[in-house]
Amino acid sequence: MTDQRPEAGGQRPGDGGQAPEAGPPLRVAVVGVGHLGRHHARILSALPGARLVAVADLDAGRAAAAAAPAGARAVTDHRDLVGEVDAVTVAVPTKAHLEVARTFLERGVSVLVEKPMAASLAEADELIALAARAGATLAVGHTERYNPAVQAIAPVVTTPRFVEVHRLGAFPDRSLDIDVVFDLMIHDLDVILSIVRSEVASVEAVGVPVLTDRVDIANARLRFESGCVANVTASRISRDRVRKLRFFQPDMYVSVDYAEQEVEGWRLVRREGERPGIEGGKLPVTRQEPLLLEMADFAAAVRERRRPLVSGEDGRRALALAERINDAMAKG
Repeated sequence: MTDQRPEAGGQRPGDGGQAPEAGPPLRVAVVGVGHLGRHHARILSALPGARLVAVADLDAGRAAAAAAPAGARAVTDHRDLVGEVDAVTVAVPTKAHLEVARTFLERGVSVLVEKPMAASLAEADELIALAARAGATLAVGHTERYNPAVQAIAPVVTTPRFVEVHRLGAFPDRSLDIDVVFDLMIHDLDVILSIVRSEVASVEAVGVPVLTDRVDIANARLRFESGCVANVTASRISRDRVRKLRFFQPDMYVSVDYAEQEVEGWRLVRREGERPGIEGGKLPVTRQEPLLLEMADFAAAVRERRRPLVSGEDGRRALALAERINDAMAKG
């Protein structure tokens, strides 16, 4: 049950369909080692087939601290790394994604950029075009798609009719330059789009600024052309941390706890001459760190010259839906 349906033209995490090319380790750098980037550096420093050669951050001390365990080079200007790396991960503030990623994509260096992939759809389109022209891999850091619990439901949830999501968290000290839709909800938008596989017909949404001048809590109701409806709530002002996703389809209910990596599935079973019964329980999930799976898939995609599980086009699709939700909130 832990198989992942690949996107059309895509791959399962770590499954390139062939053995990785023989050769020296992939030279990788991390640009931006704040809350998330430091975990990129931690994982890449021990990832088979890759070698963390450098870390870039405007804060020299922070760059040095992240680079030291791997014996990597620490710099304050990402442009100093041009010509020294085969791939980079970009975990700087969203407004700088295009500028940083462009430096490398223009030179054929593959890039994994954190979500949201860009500050606008025009910038996302530029990133995709740059990667295509250079023949470079472009991946987007929608880490929940690599969550083993999400991978476990992919073969099971085939005809969803209703989706319910709650992603609630305590007030953070980061990502306050963007609305909660782009900070938190976009994770779930990407997962929903990958499973529902239908165009969004309409969007209704409401959002409220509470502790910042940005929207801190939001709810969106999405209607898909397939008839599926998704009700998605995201908040960064909750006392409790909740990461839950539920799918309802004919004769079946599936519940996912992202944080605990647990899945429950319940199915209506019909037997001739008997009353229908309910059967189910927990589905098997092999716990692994989603970010590790994401980094491994990116490195393998670069080496094997294949599409990563979450491509630039996937990142753009999630960003486009997030923008529609933001527009609906503004009109409401």
